[in-house]
Amino acid sequence: QVQLVESGGGLAQPGGSLRLSCAASGNIYNIGVMRWYRQAPGKQREFVASINHPVDTNYAGPVKGGFTISSDNAKRTVDLQMNDLRPHDTAVYYCTVVAFVRTLLSWNDSWGQGTQVTVSS
Repeated sequence: QVQLVESGGGLAQPGGSLRLSCAASGNIYNIGVMRWYRQAPGKQREFVASINHPVDTNYAGPVKGGFTISSDNAKRTVDLQMNDLRPHDTAVYYCTVVAFVRTLLSWNDSWGQGTQVTVSS
């Protein structure tokens, strides 16, 4: 019903930057909160940041000050600007979107397939 496509992952050096993007499509009537999660090897998936368009944002403690989440509801996209990356930021990053689905007449939480971010020198 809702498809999410993430892009922008890759390899960065410590102290470097990457920008992740996530585009939502499908039978969407309205979009609610959009979030980024990440899962490092051998660890549980953890919350990174969320945004309830346009300015209601929340960040996990470890990324505060370094990561910035933004969204464009008209384009149905959510981005994550990651600055000052460190090796411990290495993980698969997932976007999630809570959207009101026309065909289901309900709010649903959809997940993307994930994009790999590796921080290494």
